Amino acid sequence: MRVFCAALIIASLIGPALAQADHVQGYGEKDKEKSRTEINADKAAARAYQNSLKNIPDQGPVDPWGNARSTDAPRNAAKPPAQSAAKASPPKAPKVDN
Repeated sequence: MRVFCAALIIASLIGPALAQADHVQGYGEKDKEKSRTEINADKAAARAYQNSLKNIPDQGPVDPWGNARSTDAPRNAAKPPAQSAAKASPPKAPKVDN
């Protein structure tokens, strides 16, 4: 009885896989040649897509953080003046003789 149930389960899983064997392109198989109507339909779809892109109005630059910043603050904050090399170096420790 267990063998029969296992065979039934395997058969029920294999059936749908074999049913779609004609519709799925396998690895390394060449594409099926398209008919003239399919080629024309693809070209028409590409033209319609390009025309729809032309109908979209151009938008200016987007500032997603514009609402988070206050309108009073300057956008380019002044940088502090750079320190000279003499001021930036740490003080030297006194020499200790042993």
